[in-house]
Amino acid sequence: MKRWFFLLSLGALGAWILRGCLVEGIVIATASMEPILPVGYHAFVNKAIYKVRQPKRGEVVVLPSPAEDKDVVKRVIAVGGDEVRIEKKQVLINGQAVNEPYVQHTRADEMLVGDNIEPGRVPRNHVFVLGDNRDESGDSRDWKDPETGRPVYFIPVENLMGKVMGVD
Repeated sequence: MKRWFFLLSLGALGAWILRGCLVEGIVIATASMEPILPVGYHAFVNKAIYKVRQPKRGEVVVLPSPAEDKDVVKRVIAVGGDEVRIEKKQVLINGQAVNEPYVQHTRADEMLVGDNIEPGRVPRNHVFVLGDNRDESGDSRDWKDPETGRPVYFIPVENLMGKVMGVD
C-alpha cells in the first residue's frame, strides 16, 4: 500500500511540475487564429522556451490579454527593435511588406480599427502580436489599458506564457 501511495504521489508531483513549468494543454476558444487554429482545436504550449531564448517573428504564443481578464493566443509579428506599421491591412516591418499566407480577412472591404496604425519601434524585450483572423481579433492593434484607456501596442516578453507547439 505504501508503494502505491508513493508512486501516485510521485506521478502527481511529476504532472504538477510538467504542467506548471514545461508543457500545458489548451483548447482554442475563439476564432481569432482561424483558419490555422480553429475554435475547439487542442494544442500544447511550450512554457519553458522563452526562459532560454527570445521569441521569433511568426511564432504563435499564449499571453494574458492586457485588456481583459483572459489568456489569448496570437502570432508574434514584430520583435524588439523592429519598426512596425499597418497600412490598409498590410503589415510592414522595417519598411517592408510582410508576406502572411496564414492571414484571413473576413471583412476585407471594410476599414476597421487598427487597419491603419503606426505604433512605432518595438521596445527591447517586447513583441507586437496579431491574430491570424485579423478582422475578428482583438490584439496589439486595438488593445487599450483598462485603467488609462491608452493603447497597449507592445507586450513584454516576460508576460508570454509560452509558444504553441507545432504551429508556425
